[in-house]
Amino acid sequence: MEREVQRVRRAFESGRSRPLRFRLQQLEALRRMVLEREKDILAAITADLCKSELNAYSHEVITILGEIDLMLEKLPEWVTARPAKKNLLTMLDEVYVQPEPLGVVLIIGAWNYPLVLTIHPLIGAIAAGNAGIIKPSEVSEHTAKILAKLLPQYLDQDLYVVINGGVEEATELLKQRFDHIFYTGSTAVGKIVMEAAAKHLTPVTLELGGKSPCYIDRDCDLDIACRRIAWGKYMNCGQTCIAPDYVLCEPSVQNQIVQKIKESVKAFYGENIKESPDYERIISLHHFKRILSLLEGQQIAFGGETDEASRYVAPTVLTDVDPETKVMQEEIFGPILPIVPVKDADEAIKFINEREKPLALYVFSHNNKLIKRMIDGTSSGGVTANDVIMHFTLSSLPFGGVGSSGMGVYHGKYSFDTFSHQRPCLLKSLKGESANNLRYPPNSQSKVDWAKFFLLKRCNKGKLSLLLLTFLGILVAVLVKKYQAVLRRKALLIFLAIHRRLPSKR
Repeated sequence: MEREVQRVRRAFESGRSRPLRFRLQQLEALRRMVLEREKDILAAITADLCKSELNAYSHEVITILGEIDLMLEKLPEWVTARPAKKNLLTMLDEVYVQPEPLGVVLIIGAWNYPLVLTIHPLIGAIAAGNAGIIKPSEVSEHTAKILAKLLPQYLDQDLYVVINGGVEEATELLKQRFDHIFYTGSTAVGKIVMEAAAKHLTPVTLELGGKSPCYIDRDCDLDIACRRIAWGKYMNCGQTCIAPDYVLCEPSVQNQIVQKIKESVKAFYGENIKESPDYERIISLHHFKRILSLLEGQQIAFGGETDEASRYVAPTVLTDVDPETKVMQEEIFGPILPIVPVKDADEAIKFINEREKPLALYVFSHNNKLIKRMIDGTSSGGVTANDVIMHFTLSSLPFGGVGSSGMGVYHGKYSFDTFSHQRPCLLKSLKGESANNLRYPPNSQSKVDWAKFFLLKRCNKGKLSLLLLTFLGILVAVLVKKYQAVLRRKALLIFLAIHRRLPSKR
């Protein structure tokens, strides 16, 4: 493993991943891979999650293509050095911020969206000029295999290497020194990743999860709210890190919510949900049994049917859920939606704040002041009001967690920044040394006073222009005074020379 990482590092140190042209070529090659091998990729995702090709394309491929297109369009602008503001002592210097690649990065993907959660950060790493080791999740084994097969066919084989395997391989990888680690997965494993990274002082991006709450105000359109919640909750069989994990609502609307979610499920998947091509399965038997254990002792309003042979768990809603039960102690990551009655929005805010910070917060209400109060009164990775999931789809928004739901962000420009070092650069001339006497010993009160003026004085453009004009005016006046006699003599000589050349009158 160490030898493989060193091979990638040598390739990075050759410098060939840095030029803009190379980065664009690699991104175009990645786009070509997705387009040319679409059928193979979709077949692998289908085999892992029993997902239809249409859903696999909608949930994963579209996102990847959109992100690559954005990078291809914006990268020439993003890699360009940005001028930085100056103070009076650096007015004549060149000052800028230059984004530069971090080096060799490790990307550890997740199984629930095995393409997008592995390739999405890779796009940012390539755009920023890095080399990378890609470790897909072994749980989604078919997608992991197809990525190991395809990526070397399209990307630089020395700079971008796929390593497959389980816990043993991941543990060995984490022993190596990287310049950044990007991990998507559970909070428990995120702690292991961060501990391993700390030994090398390696920065990390942790895209974790948590119990994302959904508050439904009685003052909202319950038909629309429940349709959108049902879509987000049961998409990918509930195996979505930003799916609404549980609902908070007033007791008076609980039964209406149950009925309207039930109607939405029927509209989405038909009478026989198990036969619907749009309804996926739980990824593994281990997770299937874990989800079953969450149903123990709960009041099932509808759903609850399971089939171990096909790892099928029906869309399920639980009512009057006790906050102390097991289903409310861990991220569900399955098609179970608990409803916890609360008195009002203030109690909902208190309930949310008493728990770990979630990856997403959802609020449904016609009352914009209430929505703002929910946002201001809580903390979460992201917020969507009157919908779910959709903030993930915008490359203009940073995506990431806070607290136990993660650290660091990505998507669009934020991905480029995550995998870049913003390097400050100041280029000074060796001339004008007299101005530097202020900073050289011996010190004096006069020097301190001048330093305060030059370093602490803030000038806007108008004031700075006026200051420069004043300075130039003083400089001209000094020069004129100093060389006044010389100028007079030169003027007299010029006058005499012109006078001699003039024709005399006869």
